[in-house]
Amino acid sequence: MANFALVGAAGFVAPRHMKAIRDTGNTLVAAVDPHDSVGVLDAHFPAARFFTEIERFDRHLEKLKREPAGKRVDYISVCSPNYLHDAHVRLALRVGAHAICEKPLVINPWNLDQLKAVEDDHGRRVYTVLQLRLHEQLKALKQKIDAEPAGKKHRVDLAYITRRGQWYNTSWKGDLERSGGVAMNIGIHFFDMLMWLYGKPESTEVHLRDDRRMAGALELERASVRWFLSIEADDLPAGVRGRGGHAYRSITADGEEIEMSAGFTDLHTRVYEDVLAGGGFSIEDARPAVELVYDIRKQDLADAAGDRHHPMLNKA
Repeated sequence: MANFALVGAAGFVAPRHMKAIRDTGNTLVAAVDPHDSVGVLDAHFPAARFFTEIERFDRHLEKLKREPAGKRVDYISVCSPNYLHDAHVRLALRVGAHAICEKPLVINPWNLDQLKAVEDDHGRRVYTVLQLRLHEQLKALKQKIDAEPAGKKHRVDLAYITRRGQWYNTSWKGDLERSGGVAMNIGIHFFDMLMWLYGKPESTEVHLRDDRRMAGALELERASVRWFLSIEADDLPAGVRGRGGHAYRSITADGEEIEMSAGFTDLHTRVYEDVLAGGGFSIEDARPAVELVYDIRKQDLADAAGDRHHPMLNKA
């Protein structure tokens, strides 16, 4: 059994990590968040020490570092705001723990090299959560694509709309410098998935960019991709809104829907199982998507000529 600590216990994604720690038979011994609305701990690890100050949390971990092996923290799960990820990963490595960090691992790609140096200095690993690579239907699709003749190209459309209220703009998520924008905050795992399936990027265009929507085109080795990301409720298809839904995910390849309606529930647990079994996704696994989204964020807008624009652009 491994001991875990967790940074960002009051955040949206933290319960998935707590569940994964519990489901893999491990224990959470300490958690930290500046906000104290963390009653979710009672459902998973009521005995975990909780701190609202990162300095006191750091001091506690330093003390545990000097305890016998069974009391030390082996892994720290990082679920804090995007712009703090690399700082909290560094904390984990410094106190002798491996880090399991939510995506994006960093916002700016040059910080990956610095994290790699810190990883080497402390002899501990940095893992990131690229859970779509463990989705069974997507794994089967990758095997199919890998077996195809070289040079075959697909036409892929990706749309991801997940409703977020006005609070989003006021929070750190609505701050470009702290979240990396819509493409980084809600899109990076889809960009990682696309490159994992269809290869390296050859060119990219951005057709729409604002605080709540982004769209563009991406040319990969094995696919031409049109993508649309939004946190606007008005962009949800009428059928989704009619049944009270708040999210829409659609990926089609050559006009056929890629089945992804199930298999998402336990993907974080699968990530933890993979790490604990000696696998896991590394800094270098995270690099291509971080670099791509950074480029998308900085790129000038282009005209959506011909059929390169995503169909949902007409409705946005």
